[in-house]
Amino acid sequence: MTLGTQRRVQPRTHLTGAASAAVRPVLESARMPARVLATVSVGVYLEVRTQLEPSVIAMITGEATRLPNSVLLAGELPRVSVGDEAAVGDGVIEVGRYRVKARRWWDPSPALPSVGLERLARAVPAMSPQTSRRPGLEGNGAISLLAAGCAEASLVRAVSAAEQLVGLGPGLTPSGDDVLAGLLVALRHLGSAARVARAVWLADWLSAAVTFDARTRTTPISATLLHCAARGEASPEVAGVLRGIAGAQPIEPALRRLLQLGHTSGADLAQGLRIGLDSVLALGAGS
Repeated sequence: MTLGTQRRVQPRTHLTGAASAAVRPVLESARMPARVLATVSVGVYLEVRTQLEPSVIAMITGEATRLPNSVLLAGELPRVSVGDEAAVGDGVIEVGRYRVKARRWWDPSPALPSVGLERLARAVPAMSPQTSRRPGLEGNGAISLLAAGCAEASLVRAVSAAEQLVGLGPGLTPSGDDVLAGLLVALRHLGSAARVARAVWLADWLSAAVTFDARTRTTPISATLLHCAARGEASPEVAGVLRGIAGAQPIEPALRRLLQLGHTSGADLAQGLRIGLDSVLALGAGS
């Protein structure tokens, strides 16, 4: 018989959730170490030690913004602390006494109908709302340079501006990154829907530029979201605005929902979407 007090082993809590298809390659890879990067009332962010993306996975409740790197939990949020060790892979997430398995998958890439330039142009006034939610980098010269470079399909100007914006601003998702994320998904999806090949070409080049060294230039969470945006993956709020621009749903309520995100994140994303919309129109008219 063992002398002394034995340590009580806590029973493991099994959770299930609906996961973004963006995190599937990481979840289904071989088991990798991870750590708790951040915790908020509606989510736990894990940083996985991997070269794959997304390297940050968000486990969230239904009240959180459903980021494209999320696993939406069906049960309680794990009670863990920043720095706690975790593991991701072989189909599950393990952190503390919690074991999370995805039972369903959802696609973070919005599906848009084919659309003409005339339909896109009708959305321009709605994308300039009068609101107190202003972009965090409003008036910044790099924003103007980015808009001009994209409208002209000038790689030199667009890439130069994008490189100035990566990581620019405070917070877990700096304003510069949010603008770029909105721009990348707009160029890719609106360009594809309107059959403006130069917009998709521009999205490819800008995506390569902003993700090349994003892990060293911005926060881990924001770097992952840039990689997601580069693939055309976005939150439902961003997807809703894109569908509104394409005429698949009312745009005004979708834009209001987007603008409510964060302190300036929603306004920054909307600014990027507007630059993308203007660029698709300019590039389409010039082709």
